[in-house]
Amino acid sequence: SQEQVFVFPEASDTAHVVVQSCLQEPLTSFTVCQRVYTDLTRPYSTFSYATQASDNDILIHKASPTQYVLYLGRSNVAFNIPATKFGWEHTCLAWDSSTGLAELWLNGIPLPRKGILKDYVISPNASIVLGQDQDTMGDGFDIKESFVGELTDVYLFNWVLSPREIAFLKRSLFAYKASISWRSCSYKIKGYAVLKPFLSPVV
Repeated sequence: SQEQVFVFPEASDTAHVVVQSCLQEPLTSFTVCQRVYTDLTRPYSTFSYATQASDNDILIHKASPTQYVLYLGRSNVAFNIPATKFGWEHTCLAWDSSTGLAELWLNGIPLPRKGILKDYVISPNASIVLGQDQDTMGDGFDIKESFVGELTDVYLFNWVLSPREIAFLKRSLFAYKASISWRSCSYKIKGYAVLKPFLSPVV
């Protein structure tokens, strides 16, 4: 089957994709993976998991071309990355409550691990949005942080993926085990976002 991607064609405070949560239990660890294609250099958010406790219970935010930020509860931790060459970026951001360690894998390469919110627990009752940062559950979007570009293969696993599992996922072999998947959990497109086939480079 042809790979499908969400296209966010322009900056807005309305365009987003709502993903239904399939989670039953609180999260004490997770890995969120995604593929992103954009020419933005300003800050943007791709994955926003808001709960009653925190509008940024999990937020994946790219602050600049050389920095990813993971927001968790009311805290955040930054990963400084080398400037990558233009193209699709595959990221996995993982966190484990028992150690508080967060890890970022960028195109299959792990960055130095950071510590954040040891022993924290994330509620399963969440509003999950792609392409915007929620300031309230399901709302409060800021056009200056909206995502413009293409997004696909968004998955949340309720454990920290091993390097081998991440390698499998990069080849799309592991996705069916995800707790939250833009494929298996239902999603709704709101505003100007379009589901389209992946554009392969012409060689």
